[in-house]
Amino acid sequence: MKLVILDSKCANPGDLSWSWLENTVDEFEIYEQTSSNQVFERSKDADILVTNKVPITKELIQKLPKLKYIAVLATGFNIIDCKSAREHGIAVSNIPAYSTDGVAQLVFALLMEMTNQVGLHNKSVKDGDWCRSEHFCYWKTPLCELANKTFGIIGFGKIGSAVAQIANAMKMKVIAYSPNTRNYDGFGSVDFVSLETVIKESDVISLHCPLTEETSGLVDKKFLEKMKKTAYLINTSRGPVINERDLFEALENEVIAGAGVDVLSVEPAEESNPLLKAEKCFITPHIAWASLEARSRLMNIFKENVEGFVKGQPINVVN
Repeated sequence: MKLVILDSKCANPGDLSWSWLENTVDEFEIYEQTSSNQVFERSKDADILVTNKVPITKELIQKLPKLKYIAVLATGFNIIDCKSAREHGIAVSNIPAYSTDGVAQLVFALLMEMTNQVGLHNKSVKDGDWCRSEHFCYWKTPLCELANKTFGIIGFGKIGSAVAQIANAMKMKVIAYSPNTRNYDGFGSVDFVSLETVIKESDVISLHCPLTEETSGLVDKKFLEKMKKTAYLINTSRGPVINERDLFEALENEVIAGAGVDVLSVEPAEESNPLLKAEKCFITPHIAWASLEARSRLMNIFKENVEGFVKGQPINVVN
């Protein structure tokens, strides 16, 4: 059985081990990155195909008769044509719940940067502004205390619930919207409300919804105009949930106070993306998932997924 990893670099840039593959499959090939014109040639003899962000399309699946299993090195699996895989008897698995705490942590790193702007003040001090100051303190931007503010969450899965716990610990009022009607016992400190209520009443809105037809472009001009002028928007879910041109214009026109995003509609970022020029938008390069601890968990779950498939007992199957 041959296993091929198409884009290993981000999940494992070299600080984790692939050695377990030697005892799991007969043959394996590991590529740090694969361009679109290389995918077929590298995949054509694979029984197991592993991808992080390289799309596996219907057209590709139809040209890979040996393929039996697709393992995604991520939670999201929208890059796979799961319907076509199922029609061809190919199982698809993902990596669930490996980066929950890391994503929740980055939500508040982005929020703190917007409310306290540590980076800006650190630069000011290092540039000598404090040494030249006549006063014992100063601040370059207005400072915002989060206690007693309303934190709104859109999408209340594992990450959304982890974010709620941190917001509660910071004495914030937490409200949430989720179309899912499952039981939310244990979250008595969270008020579940309508989407409209979250948009209008929140001082902070954090997006934790999957990318679907319903959520694509959810945050648009109308959405932003309903938010408080003093509110902050945070996105660690999927880039296309936000209409980036509309967000840019909202920030430029002071419709909202600021935004922090870890994801963009196209990644790597395109130079034409308007958010790159938005002064009040703080952007990180899709790093919420990427701590060593989280990637170690990802690799362990990936190992379990592959071993389960090889033994005829696939787990974390999403199709």
